[in-house]
Amino acid sequence: MKQIAFIGLGNMGGPMAANLAKAGHRVTGFDLSQASLDAAAQAGVATAGSLRDAVKDAEAVVTMLPKGEHVVAVWRELCGLVPAGTLLIDCSTVDVESARSAHALAETAGCVSLDAPVSGGTGGAAAGTLTFMAGGTEAAFGRARPLLEAMGKRIVHCGGNGAGQAAKICNNMILGISMIAVGEAFALAEKLGLSHQALFDVASTSSGQCWSLTSYCPVPGPVPASPANNDYKPGFAASLMLKDLMLSQDAASASGASTPLGAAATGLYAAFDRDGNGGRDFSAIIEMLRRQGEPE
Repeated sequence: MKQIAFIGLGNMGGPMAANLAKAGHRVTGFDLSQASLDAAAQAGVATAGSLRDAVKDAEAVVTMLPKGEHVVAVWRELCGLVPAGTLLIDCSTVDVESARSAHALAETAGCVSLDAPVSGGTGGAAAGTLTFMAGGTEAAFGRARPLLEAMGKRIVHCGGNGAGQAAKICNNMILGISMIAVGEAFALAEKLGLSHQALFDVASTSSGQCWSLTSYCPVPGPVPASPANNDYKPGFAASLMLKDLMLSQDAASASGASTPLGAAATGLYAAFDRDGNGGRDFSAIIEMLRRQGEPE
């Protein structure tokens, strides 16, 4: 049993903190949203009124925040509050440079740090089946692993500082591209008079098989648990997919990598978000793809 502070109790952080509490850890959470604090309290997480109160006596601190700038700002404050040796884990999805800046802050303060973004969406956060992609030293990974295992099913050490974020950015670029490909295929099948189930039965057992098809099919019916069967309630919101795709393009630009399909996917999700769909599941982009194929 450990004393853990959890900073950021939103749609992902709230259930993750609750799973740590269910595993028997003493968890104190903090969030700027009172609604998030109230939900966490109902799930068995103790809550604090400030960052300082949340991290008091904490052996480990987990952060789950919206952007890199937030992570760096919170870690800068954290490193002035916690003693040397404290384990700091960031589970946000941010740019690699922000992750490395957070690691540098921790190192200066004598703290042990890990960047460990997640895959699996809100369903995985609630079920405790997330995949964690971790970046940091072997020692940091070893200390963090028992905590990550309380929140996830697959824990992968990807390399040194920032490697977890690099893996997450690359993975989600694949996801964004593949969902568009699957959506285009179903939109074409509809025009050709092919049923959703027929396409699914063929592609799911053939060379077109991918996670976007078999686990998150963007049309109702073939995969009952997919958001398409619940009016595209996320899930994984389109605005978050756009955020991750933009991170991939920033990383591609900075590193000199060529990602033409990643760039195209970013443009399509940006248009989808501008049309007011940012709060819907990212698989709902099939609706925009259908409209683009209709005559003016």
